[in-house]
Amino acid sequence: MSSRETAAVLALMARRAMPPRRLAGAIEEEGSALRLLEQFDASSADRLFDIDRRPVTLDQLEEHVHAWEREGFGVVTVLDDDYPANLRTVYDRPPALFVRGRLQEHDERSVALVGTRSASPEGLEKAREIARELVAAEYVVVSGLAAGIDTAAHTAALEAGGRTVAVIGTGLRHSFPRANARLQEQIGREHAVISQFWPGQEGRRWTFPQRNAVMSGFSRATVVVEASHTSGARMQARLAREHGRPVFLLRALLEHRWAQTQAQRAGSYVVDSGAEIIGHLDRLYAEQLTLIA
Repeated sequence: MSSRETAAVLALMARRAMPPRRLAGAIEEEGSALRLLEQFDASSADRLFDIDRRPVTLDQLEEHVHAWEREGFGVVTVLDDDYPANLRTVYDRPPALFVRGRLQEHDERSVALVGTRSASPEGLEKAREIARELVAAEYVVVSGLAAGIDTAAHTAALEAGGRTVAVIGTGLRHSFPRANARLQEQIGREHAVISQFWPGQEGRRWTFPQRNAVMSGFSRATVVVEASHTSGARMQARLAREHGRPVFLLRALLEHRWAQTQAQRAGSYVVDSGAEIIGHLDRLYAEQLTLIA
């Protein structure tokens, strides 16, 4: 897709022409962000849009796209063929993603591994164990680069020689926590770091729940390793259910009321190991192929 079309997608996002979850579908239906932009403003080339709290024109937004490429990250929109296949199927997909690294077709085999930032030693070891098993079975480990379970999952996947993708709750110029800046740089260099936020966006209370929605949509399934009722991982389990994706709960989670409730819902599985998760995923995928055939 042309950089002009990419800039038009960003312009529609910046001017908040409609809610993001509606905007992605509207752009896809129109087939051109430029045409959709013209419907909102006949003089779109001269219109000012707000990005990083600075007014810019559509021409300047196109220059931003080229500048970001020079900085080391690109923009993938719903009009691009390489927009993540899993994410494209969910209702709350973002119109564009900022990417450091490269997305791959193999990312369709992504599994999100999430949990609390204040994990127990047992929880951290379980996250590492499951991450190793997933990459050995040629799944992509996805997590949010937070402290605790996320860090354990990313690190174990890298150490096992597998692919890992980080979905972050800040713009690509920031790291949260700062202690993971080096890990974020490594994942971006070797695999992919993605964000739905403008590059300069700092982490806020509202950005992380939105990140969880993208992580769920990007992934074929979500695995919750260890999480209290206030954890963002609990929210991701709910979002995965809304997306029609399976949710795997480690048995130790059943000490929490929220996990007991989640476990009773369709599409939820209580498991003890990565091997069980992989068995369920392989069976579910085979069933999907049968339905398609």
